[in-house]
Amino acid sequence: MKPLRNFTMARVALGRAGDALPTYELLNLRAAHAAARDAVHQAVDIHSLRLECEQHGWKCLTLHSAAVDRTEYLRCPDRGRSLSEPSRRLLAPSPCDAAIIIADGLSALAIHRHALAVLDHLIPKLTPTWNLAPLTLVEQARVAIGDEIGIALGAKLTLILIGERPGLSSPDSLGAYLTFNPHPGMTDAERNCISNIRPEGLPYDQAANRLYALMTEARRRQMSGVALKEVTVPAIN
Repeated sequence: MKPLRNFTMARVALGRAGDALPTYELLNLRAAHAAARDAVHQAVDIHSLRLECEQHGWKCLTLHSAAVDRTEYLRCPDRGRSLSEPSRRLLAPSPCDAAIIIADGLSALAIHRHALAVLDHLIPKLTPTWNLAPLTLVEQARVAIGDEIGIALGAKLTLILIGERPGLSSPDSLGAYLTFNPHPGMTDAERNCISNIRPEGLPYDQAANRLYALMTEARRRQMSGVALKEVTVPAIN
């Protein structure tokens, strides 16, 4: 079993000390649990994130959900699915092909580490043929907030990059959710999701390639979700 540890971050072949884990592995487990808990509670640095986006030459807006703080966000999930009233007033409809959203979700750490790296690979693929809305950065947000933003911006499609719920080996996992024709009341079955975007999971360039392919097919077929299948090419040995 021990050689498996060279191929996975999962907790396998940990050994035993009597009926319990060895002390070293127990301490590692507690440290991983603390890192996951910290990731959930950590606030995104929205100002530095916006500055980084502007340094890339991307126009952006900073928004906030209806959850006034992190405590309310965690206790009242629905408030993270809608915008605050001041944020609604910042958005004006202007027909566009897609709106890209960066949201803190349940791991601001994932956003700071990975979101811009994914967009570095994705946006150059889109700019020749896609009319993109200004990038929106949203605090205390959940996936469904993209539906309200998409309608407010007049976007045919939304892509939200969001921090995923941390695991014990991945406190910084980034998720991407694609929604065609966003509108209130949509379910997860109407979205496409790519998860575990990070160097130890799905690399940035591969994530960008998959997102570009899905976005292209969603626009061509006018749909997203379970009806839109990802086309994969078999590996050649």
